[in-house]
Amino acid sequence: MRAPCPVLVADAVGVVVEANVRAAALFPEPLRGARLADVAPSWLAEAHQRVVLTGEDSTEPVRGRHAQWSLEGHATLGPDGTVVWWLADDTERARTQAALRSEQERNAFLTEASTQMLASLNLDRCTELAVTLAAEHLADAAVLVAPAAGKRHPLAIGFDGSVSHRSLQMDPSTVPGLAEALQGFPPVPSRWIDPAVLPDWAVPDGFTGPVGSVVVTPLPGPGFPAGALILLRRSGRDAFGPAEETFARVFAARAGAALSAARLYQGQADVTATLMADLLPPLLRQAQGVEFAGGYRTAKDTERVGGDFYDVHPGAGPDDEILAVLGDVCGKGLDAAVLTGKIRNTLQALLPMADDHQKLLALLNGALINSRHTRFATLVLASVLRQGSLTRLRLTSAGHPAPLILRRDGTVREAATSGTLIGVLPDIRSTTVEASLAPGETCLLFTDGVTEAKGGPLGEVMFGEERLRAALGECAGLPAEAVVERVQMLVSEWIDDNRHDDIAVMAITAPHTTHLAAVDGHTPGRYTA
Repeated sequence: MRAPCPVLVADAVGVVVEANVRAAALFPEPLRGARLADVAPSWLAEAHQRVVLTGEDSTEPVRGRHAQWSLEGHATLGPDGTVVWWLADDTERARTQAALRSEQERNAFLTEASTQMLASLNLDRCTELAVTLAAEHLADAAVLVAPAAGKRHPLAIGFDGSVSHRSLQMDPSTVPGLAEALQGFPPVPSRWIDPAVLPDWAVPDGFTGPVGSVVVTPLPGPGFPAGALILLRRSGRDAFGPAEETFARVFAARAGAALSAARLYQGQADVTATLMADLLPPLLRQAQGVEFAGGYRTAKDTERVGGDFYDVHPGAGPDDEILAVLGDVCGKGLDAAVLTGKIRNTLQALLPMADDHQKLLALLNGALINSRHTRFATLVLASVLRQGSLTRLRLTSAGHPAPLILRRDGTVREAATSGTLIGVLPDIRSTTVEASLAPGETCLLFTDGVTEAKGGPLGEVMFGEERLRAALGECAGLPAEAVVERVQMLVSEWIDDNRHDDIAVMAITAPHTTHLAAVDGHTPGRYTA
């Protein structure tokens, strides 16, 4: 038999009746006349029995190992009941398949790791995921060294299924290749790093046994590195090989991208929070005994700021007027909020002129016309001064719905003020009116988001001023905060899930002055005026 591969012929009882030279070289024992089970590997003898029992050629090859080879066997039934076994060296194919499976597993791990790390834009969570995955799949322990914050480097240490955090003032040069990795340079080969020189901080507490192999790789990011990753293996495991070092670099690249995205998002979130603090409506409190309360709702529940605003500026002294402002900028969302912030800052600068509403509005109008914004605004000014039992108001509207005044008997009157809007014409006009609030009476300032809120059975009917007057009339004698909550609740119920504009409400309530004791002398009394 001159076949280019080992060939064995065995009879029905498993005795070898023929073998070629290549088969004799593969199986050193004498083959002819020997039992197949005695001279060949067990997997081949068992496959021979199955073929004899079924009486059919093997449609699928059988595979197994013999010595250092991986073999593949194909069976052919002879006319006399013998079985011809054609054996092929399958070592290279098995090695290729094993490498392919390993690569597929690594790609699957990288895909899953990227998905998990990129799913969270929380920097701490992303850091913990990176060291946890690295310690679980690449090494026995992982240490992530973040860029220095001042003179200290934040550390995240993944070991034994848990993550710990530290902040350490240390010299990166004490770990070979770490200083370069933190600057984004390519890693040094693992064989250049002596595990014995690692400082104590680089080895997690509880890491038993000596460190046998170390990899230090950068965590690259867009424009600047996101840190460096130190991978540790115990001495009982195989050292990191070139393929594993390359795989660690690929993982580190994915982790660096996720960490950079999380750090960028955190930085933007911090900037946004800082700027947002000046754009959000303030928390209103009492000033000179007068109650101030405000309520705000943006056009979209996902947004925190919009085009409506209110502010209260206490006077410099107890005898100075308090300036309350409520306004509405054309538009919604962040663009409108930017102009809102500018108006509020301008009004803050113009407070020394708050005693003259006309002059203040004229200066504000000039500032808006000369700005790059093309939006306009409406607002209402309320100068508030407490004089004895009465609270005096000066009210000026600039293109804004006039304030409503709630008396103690539940009647509601509209302040007779009007004017042109701000930021369009070079000259504006406005009318200032005076009003007085007796103890417990309220002046309500609101934006058109309240009256124009659409709801009803079909979601097409505006809330309107009549409903607002009726709702306000039910609030006679209530504190300012309760008035605001009542109005907001009714408007929200009216809107339901319909689209709406920004909504802002401010209540100014004169303080009660006379408090009677309870009849029994123990329970709280009530205000009478």
